[in-house]
Amino acid sequence: MTTYKAVNLPANDLAYTNKVFVSPSEYQRLLAQSRREPVYVEISGFVLTVQPHPKLTEGIAMSKFIREMGRISLVDNLTLKIFQSPADFYLGFANIDVELIGRKKGGSAVEIPEEVLESKFRECMNDMVLNHNQTLLFDYQGMPLQMTIKRLTSMDLINPTPQEESTPCQRGILHPQTSLQFESISPVNLEIISQKIRTINIFDSKRFNFEELGIGGLDKEFQYIVRRAFASRLLPPQIIQRLGLKYVKGMLLYGPPGTGKTLIARQIAKCLKAREPKIISGPEIFNKYVGQSEENIRDLFKEAEQEQAAKGDKSQLHIIIFDEIDAICRPRGTISGSTGVHDTVVNQLLSKIDGINSLNNILIIGMTNRKDMIDEAVLRPGRLEIHVEVGLPDEEGRQQILRIHTKKIQEYGALAEDVDLLEIAKITKNYSGAEIEGLVKNAASFAFGREIDLEDLGKEINVDNIKIRMADFIKGVEEYKPQFGIDEADLNRYIRGGIINYGETCEKLVETCKTLIEQVKTSPRTPLMSILLEGPPGTGKTALAAMLALHSGFPYVKLVSPENYVGFTESGKVTAIAKVFEDAYRSPLSLVVLDNIERLIEYVTIGPRFSNPILQAILVLTKKVPPHPDRRIMIIGTTSNATFLEDLDLVKSFNVVLEVKKLASRAEVAAVLRKYPVSEEELADILTDMTAISIKQLMLALEMSLQGEETLTKERFLSCLNSILL
Repeated sequence: MTTYKAVNLPANDLAYTNKVFVSPSEYQRLLAQSRREPVYVEISGFVLTVQPHPKLTEGIAMSKFIREMGRISLVDNLTLKIFQSPADFYLGFANIDVELIGRKKGGSAVEIPEEVLESKFRECMNDMVLNHNQTLLFDYQGMPLQMTIKRLTSMDLINPTPQEESTPCQRGILHPQTSLQFESISPVNLEIISQKIRTINIFDSKRFNFEELGIGGLDKEFQYIVRRAFASRLLPPQIIQRLGLKYVKGMLLYGPPGTGKTLIARQIAKCLKAREPKIISGPEIFNKYVGQSEENIRDLFKEAEQEQAAKGDKSQLHIIIFDEIDAICRPRGTISGSTGVHDTVVNQLLSKIDGINSLNNILIIGMTNRKDMIDEAVLRPGRLEIHVEVGLPDEEGRQQILRIHTKKIQEYGALAEDVDLLEIAKITKNYSGAEIEGLVKNAASFAFGREIDLEDLGKEINVDNIKIRMADFIKGVEEYKPQFGIDEADLNRYIRGGIINYGETCEKLVETCKTLIEQVKTSPRTPLMSILLEGPPGTGKTALAAMLALHSGFPYVKLVSPENYVGFTESGKVTAIAKVFEDAYRSPLSLVVLDNIERLIEYVTIGPRFSNPILQAILVLTKKVPPHPDRRIMIIGTTSNATFLEDLDLVKSFNVVLEVKKLASRAEVAAVLRKYPVSEEELADILTDMTAISIKQLMLALEMSLQGEETLTKERFLSCLNSILL
């Protein structure tokens, strides 16, 4: 091969041809090797077009731009390699950065129609090879333009349609149907005016595999976010301006703890072609120095402001994620005794998101468990306008989450064959994503425990023997209770002795309640059902309510009892009761037991006196329909003073009022007595002297009379009963 010395161009205007030149005689020698025109040579990894020039006698002449591109100096000796272009060497798409050089700062931007630029580019680059990262020089009305080839894709000649997402390539030749996209590096100096409607690809991949992203049970929420927040960003800015629309700048993810709000925010950022997201916890904004908290807010937006000033609409998307945003966006004027820094931080954030000099290249994602504690101005359109509730996963979502958290266990071979993830998903109702992850860890701990020798903790563990079985998950479910689950411990306290069916009255009462519960479970037209069990003290109202709640099959069951709120202030009790109902609205099916309502409202007969704020809260909550259309709630209340509640209009708040009576007939008393060791003769004698009695008093007398005795006798029973009734 012949070596050539790099020399300067014989004329400066030849730099705009973007070719290299040799002497006429040397050109003929290269043409003989190439056997066709134009002649292409490969220099420093770039394929360039060679032409003869009469003023050259030796060497190869090239512009400063080509030398800088190939890192070539004027003292270098170059070896040329003839490049033969293959038949399918056409480009499908070319992305080109354009920069105006040699222009002083200041003044208005130079506007160039993209159609004119494309026409000139095709004319000048006809039959020339375009290389990835190649630098080109063009003259536009006396102004030098520097172009850099940033991205190339190949064209399928069988179906020659321009496709930006086809196979990337390193070089190729323009085809009449090659799609060209010109982008200005600095829109402040040079603005390319385009009439084309070209979709902007802001995502890193064409399709999302949610399980690969680690997102389980949030498919609907993710799709809703993509439609609302990013659909408009797929269109060019000029189209959005023509339509008089604005980009979505913020969204709020809210819901119970552990449901995946932070996870979905992080994965959104990963899926976008955007800057590395800034993730900050709300309390981190505040600083002890005056004005520093507001400065921290401004610093979050500084990079976005600088890039928009330099690149305009070509700026990348800047994502700012606020975790626990309620810490910095409390309603203004509600925090007393402070310096007002909370209010000024809210004002600063509002002005940055949608102020006078608002930015188009930002996306704010806020996350909170308490949407009600955020200033309304933050949530209005133009700011955090998209509100997405990230709720508890359904059965399919729980199965997805289980697959995600057991994937590596399965790949390692530590998941037993008897593990049925679908069955686990069915029995983990109202488990959040974080709680399911905790369940998997808990199940794994049982498997680890089988391999640990407690008598010799230093004994080596054979990791190949570790297998997580279905039984481990079952034990994990029994041990690991969800936050939005069933208050089994509280409810079981009221039915330790079981439920005694004392006759037709009891059966009818239980059957009516079960029918109403089934109605709530199956009928979409019954979003709210409330039952009030009223009757004298000791008739088993609380025990009946607890039994119905435990056997209802509802995933969320909570007991609101006066004994749980001893020591609470009036406002604290209202807040606690309201929270139980707010949590209930997050579950598809929920049941709340309001036990001993007169004690809840702090009723005393002297006066009479009661707590009006608690009364008003219960009046509102017993009538409130769940805000979500797919959620239903059942309320069971108990009271021993229905007459007083009628005066307060509280009885009218319940859909159904059922009376739980004392044991009035001999048959009902006999049904209870037969649960204890008693002869038929003694039973008949006892019944002759019995009057109406509550089941609680009857059972207490029975238990007293059996202390130290094997069987029940009339004399001892009546003696104990009389001592109780005194």
